[in-house]
Amino acid sequence: MLALLLISFILLSLNQPGICLQQRRQMQSFLLPNQCNDKCGSFHIPFPFHLNASCSSVSNAFHLSCLNSTTLYVHIGIESYRVLDFFSDGILTDFPGSSTCRQYNDLKAFDFSGNDYFGISDDNVIGLYDCEDSSLCKADCETNDLPGCDGNSGGSLGCCYPLSDQSIWHSGDGFSSFSKFGCRGFSSWVVPRGTNAGKRGVKLEWAIPRNTSERVCVSNADVVNATTVEAGVRCSCKDGFVGDGFANGAGCLKSCIKEGQEAYGMECNSPRHSQRKLVIVAGVLAPVFILASLFLFLCILKRPVKPGAFDLEQAHYHSTISFRKACRTRLFSYRELNEATRAFEDGLKLVDGTNGTIHAGVLGDGSHIAVQKVQCENERDLIHVLSGIELLSAVLHRNLARLLGCCIDSGYTLMVVYEYPANGTLEEQLQNSGGQKFGLDWYKRLSIAAETASVLAYLQYEISPPVFHHGLKSSGYIFLDVDFSVKIAGFALLSSGSGNGSNLCNNYESPLTHKNDVYDFGMLLLEIISGSKYSDMPSVALQKIRSGKLEEIVDPSLYYHEQPNFRREQIEIVADIATRCLLFGGDGKIGMIDVARELVHTAKESIDGGSKRGATLEETFSNSSLLQMISMSPDSMHVP
Repeated sequence: MLALLLISFILLSLNQPGICLQQRRQMQSFLLPNQCNDKCGSFHIPFPFHLNASCSSVSNAFHLSCLNSTTLYVHIGIESYRVLDFFSDGILTDFPGSSTCRQYNDLKAFDFSGNDYFGISDDNVIGLYDCEDSSLCKADCETNDLPGCDGNSGGSLGCCYPLSDQSIWHSGDGFSSFSKFGCRGFSSWVVPRGTNAGKRGVKLEWAIPRNTSERVCVSNADVVNATTVEAGVRCSCKDGFVGDGFANGAGCLKSCIKEGQEAYGMECNSPRHSQRKLVIVAGVLAPVFILASLFLFLCILKRPVKPGAFDLEQAHYHSTISFRKACRTRLFSYRELNEATRAFEDGLKLVDGTNGTIHAGVLGDGSHIAVQKVQCENERDLIHVLSGIELLSAVLHRNLARLLGCCIDSGYTLMVVYEYPANGTLEEQLQNSGGQKFGLDWYKRLSIAAETASVLAYLQYEISPPVFHHGLKSSGYIFLDVDFSVKIAGFALLSSGSGNGSNLCNNYESPLTHKNDVYDFGMLLLEIISGSKYSDMPSVALQKIRSGKLEEIVDPSLYYHEQPNFRREQIEIVADIATRCLLFGGDGKIGMIDVARELVHTAKESIDGGSKRGATLEETFSNSSLLQMISMSPDSMHVP
């Protein structure tokens, strides 16, 4: 027992705080070359694709040809498509016969819809040219970064449609299906899920027929269904393993963490050099630790064993696997974030609430960030938080703060890193508006209110499962970019007070979360109107509004009495919405979709007031994905 305690003591000393596994590889793109180690130019051909006809594979459909030892082609039917990139579930191809990159191609230029092995992936985002009917255009895909022919940003598309929308285009359709809308041409980019960065080309998903799957997948791999290849499947390694999952391919290699880095296969079974050193050190220092071990042993004997206890090392292993899935972007080290926030200095603290603390910081490259620190109590908490981050990172919306990465500190402290836009928080801008010539005027405040309500409604009604913020405040949770557009951050990743789940995933079943978001938004509207917040704001504000003395709580910098009639009416409308949120949000009589609809329409109507900013405001809301959403019929909404 003493020897066991001594070894445990030494091994626990290896768990240095602040190691965030930033050197681990991004396994989303983990592609091993096939057994023949085929190469063509800079490409290493992954299984099941192959150049050599004698190389082991699952079908001749995946046979490629290499032209001039530099250019890869896949042959489907009578056409040959140049291969631009490989993915774990597909390949990126160019248009057949294309010698130069064209801004737009004829709808029949990619005359392929699918077969038993390939299908047009719904990860593609389509840019459409000169369509007579614009009803197929989707504003939410305009937030994607879609490079032009020269690799630089292609700018804003006139009309774009993500194939994942599935409302116009369906799996098995070709691109010619867009011709019924009078479109003259199209371009295509692949935008992998969870990102907004596109690559020019057409992604083809690959799969194998289901009747061949049982004999091609290894035992530690699962059979997963393809998305766009009918009756097609692929092999996917189980959690804790990496590879292609195929018996004739690389199979599944065990994945483990060694010395702060991810290792694979035999490396997980071989003893570490550092561990051999520790054995020597342990032998030398053993006498020093004997007394400490005895003391620790006595403490363990006296402490009652809690039911449901789990192994710390095993818990850490499972957590890192989930962490790899959740944090698909940058993996920060604790040292980086500690230096960026000046050791999490109180002066840089933006908020300290139920959703955790948020600190502002500056990275070494000058990037401004906001760091949300979530303290978990156990492994279950940590897994729930990671699940919430994974869900949140997959949601793309122009008014969500971009999630830059994550970090796991020692123990169960997890940090989420967001972008921190140029104009800081809404609270800072409201406080700085007093006496400022270019502070937050009414148009900016109305736009901020409408955008905030829109993104909250989008998360609650268009995402499955619904996402709730649970703790919305102007300080630390609502950022403003250079154009004063809203960027929301700081979602409740852990249920307040319960310590057993993520609000993002679990609380959608509780109607109270929905109502609390509406109530919190009502408080936010009052703050936007008054320019400040105080402990008794709801009671004081409601009393003033009911007695017809709204002007007494309006921010003096708005000069309420000097505003034209239509603008004062708008302030009154927003005050009325705030009142209903506070009075009826608690019993569900008003929902966020109702609030968003009223605010967006009010903001659009402000254009008729003759504002110089009218054109900009109209463009902002005509391109809003929420404006499109709330204009749909109620039957098309996914109301929880």
